[in-house]
Amino acid sequence: MMTAVWRLLRLLAHVGSGLWMVHLRFKGLDKVARHAAIQAWSAKTLRILGIELKHSGTPRPGPKLVLANHVSWLDIAAVHAVMPEARFVSKADIKHWPLVGALVEAAGTLFIERSSKRDALRVVHQTAAALKEGDTVAVFPEGTTGPGPELLPFHANLLQAAIVTEVPIQPLLLRWHGPGERFSTPLRFIGDMTLMQSLWAIASARGQGCELRILGSIDCAHADRRALSEHVRETLAAELST
Repeated sequence: MMTAVWRLLRLLAHVGSGLWMVHLRFKGLDKVARHAAIQAWSAKTLRILGIELKHSGTPRPGPKLVLANHVSWLDIAAVHAVMPEARFVSKADIKHWPLVGALVEAAGTLFIERSSKRDALRVVHQTAAALKEGDTVAVFPEGTTGPGPELLPFHANLLQAAIVTEVPIQPLLLRWHGPGERFSTPLRFIGDMTLMQSLWAIASARGQGCELRILGSIDCAHADRRALSEHVRETLAAELST
């Protein structure tokens, strides 16, 4: 219990330093310096919570649409610790999370109302514009978090942004694990679990780790988005089984 309390106190101070950084320093930093700050802050977040991150593969240079599986709210921190240039597409209610929402927004996140088809179309156009400007955009095509071993069905709409801009797709796999568990139970953020319940479960856990694999990029010019979505899902599912 003491370990969990100590980790959460350190995390609270770390979030405070992050808020100070984005509100007072970000405007004076160029893009490279911002990315370096995001990477350092994200990596430290995982270390504070006792999570060891290991990654393999190299992201393709230039604009790309990253597609990753989704298990935990810490997925964003893990990806930013390796690929800090990524701008995530996240559900709109994260913007209103205490403290964390301001940090996520400062990192250039694009917010979407998942229940609105009209808003999905808006975010497709917004994502395409970001890709045209040379940005990397990251999407969780499952649309919500899953338990880990099996992937949920993919939503293909946002892939249209990569197809129309002829920007490659970069599949990325996340696997959270712990002692005796190939897929971590404490890191799952599913069902009716609240953010505070998840924080306590993570802070109380020992020996947790995250394996992040950057897979080969996929050319998607003139592709059918549903077929492309299923291809990426099959690729990630095959990686999860190894």
